[in-house]
Amino acid sequence: MKKVTAIPYDNGQVFGHFGKTQAFLIAELETGKILRSAVVPTEGKGHGELAGFLKAHGVTDCLCGGMGEGAYQALKAQGITVVRGVSGKAETVLQNYAQGSLQDDPQAACSHHHDHQAGHSCSCGKHS
Repeated sequence: MKKVTAIPYDNGQVFGHFGKTQAFLIAELETGKILRSAVVPTEGKGHGELAGFLKAHGVTDCLCGGMGEGAYQALKAQGITVVRGVSGKAETVLQNYAQGSLQDDPQAACSHHHDHQAGHSCSCGKHS
């Protein structure tokens, strides 16, 4: 089965805050393999606009670090499967997902909306 998977992306790594990402690594996966991938800029879209942005790019799955409940529900409403709690090198995460070795971590959800200013850290512990 073919999947189109998106990862919030920054400099080769999974970007820790879904709603503030400037780009996604979007890849087409099939039978445990990455068929093709590209870094796609969000063109200034953030938070509430990202579910529609990903749906417009054909995304079926989103792998991310931290994500607020609003974003999670917006993606689910678009029919996008969400896997939270991933980190590290984006290509490695993508390969692990293609091989079926990643699962959603509901503990990686942000419990509130904020701007992550200096001295403030989110309760999800995935970004600061």
